[in-house]
Amino acid sequence: MAQELSEKDLLKMEVEQLKKEVKNPRALISKTGKEIKDYVEAEAGNDPLLKGIPEDKNPFKEKGTCMIS
Repeated sequence: MAQELSEKDLLKMEVEQLKKEVKNPRALISKTGKEIKDYVEAEAGNDPLLKGIPEDKNPFKEKGTCMIS
């Protein structure tokens, strides 16, 4: 589709997109970074990748072994 548009049309689309993006509220990274860090630290106890999954609740645990005699 972009190949069918002229350069002028593409530039108009880009300007329209930039006009939309400039309206988005911005926040300082010093504030949002601290909020993200606090959230991650607060939820770390619930993260199975950090604390592991109990053996009895692990859906990927091997049910048994297969023996060929």
